[in-house]
Amino acid sequence: MRKTKRFAALALTASLFVVAACGDDEEEGTPTTAAASETTAAATETTAAATETTAAAATDTTAAAEEPAEAASVGLLFDVTGRGDKSFNDAAAAGLDQAVAEFGVSASESTPTGDGDRAERLNLLVDDGNELVIGVGFLWGDAITAGAAENAETSFAIIDSVIDAPNVASLIFAENEGSFLVGVAAGLKSQTGKVGFIGGVENDLIRNFEVGFTAGVLAANPDAEVLVQYISQPPDFSGFNDPAKGKEIAAAMYADGADIVYSAAGGSGLGAFEAAKEAGAPGEVWAIGVDSDQYNLVSADLQPYILTSMLKKVDVAVYETIKAFNEGNFQAGVQLFNLESGGVGYSTSGGFVDDIAAQIDEFAAQIIAGEIEVPSASS
Repeated sequence: MRKTKRFAALALTASLFVVAACGDDEEEGTPTTAAASETTAAATETTAAATETTAAAATDTTAAAEEPAEAASVGLLFDVTGRGDKSFNDAAAAGLDQAVAEFGVSASESTPTGDGDRAERLNLLVDDGNELVIGVGFLWGDAITAGAAENAETSFAIIDSVIDAPNVASLIFAENEGSFLVGVAAGLKSQTGKVGFIGGVENDLIRNFEVGFTAGVLAANPDAEVLVQYISQPPDFSGFNDPAKGKEIAAAMYADGADIVYSAAGGSGLGAFEAAKEAGAPGEVWAIGVDSDQYNLVSADLQPYILTSMLKKVDVAVYETIKAFNEGNFQAGVQLFNLESGGVGYSTSGGFVDDIAAQIDEFAAQIIAGEIEVPSASS
């Protein structure tokens, strides 16, 4: 139940003017005129009092009708890497921060240490009075499914998973479409004709990135070769937070002749950037970022190696969900963020794809028009 704040109505002051009739006592008709004036003044006073009462009542009613809603209380459940991963979680954090700045929402955050404490952390946010709780990542699926069933008055949202419940918004993305575009960039920019893909964990979600990327590479360069490797297999999800392993795999791909490596591996992708720096000079080898515009998040010495990033606009999804809730327009159900809606895309920071941007944009236009159907992990 949303709360409201009441504000006191402004008091309205009416000024009364009494007309006094003055004249020579000897003049005929003067007493009658004075009496009439007194009667008129009394009537004026009565009318003014009635007007004051009506105005005050109207003002009070208007003030009550215009009572602004109290800003929402929002809880954000990060995935294990939390704020500072320069990727997926930071994108969600950016959306929350924007909502706090613009709407004044009250925000709480929580980061799990693993799968064992997810339900506990969710329940703590609910018990603390958060009216909307957002889970960042599919690993929150079980906790939110249970939490939504137990807390019907609380609204929930989850990123990258679909939960069929009347109080849950499922925020999903067309990662394959965004990955297709950075695949086109890789296919056009590669000098060796060999590129790589590193997935954090091999599941359908991350395969969406792989399948889309591969399709984009081959659309731009049918003779190209795509190397693929995953860091871990379910139920081991450590592949999203192992920069050392990401660096090791990327280094092996560069050594095998790949000159561009795209990582969809959360925090592990930071290791791939380090591997690019050690593999060659800027412009000779490249890395491709994911989720956020990682060129703007990494240190200056790594920026020359980031060709582009696949933008999965989790920040937009989080912000729009909070905005809708705060305005009383929260909607449960599946909400798709794709290329057409602006939910995915590619970055141009650094200017390294400026020379091929028109070609990438042409592919994007064909996808939106339905002329190109990007494959997915389920197709």
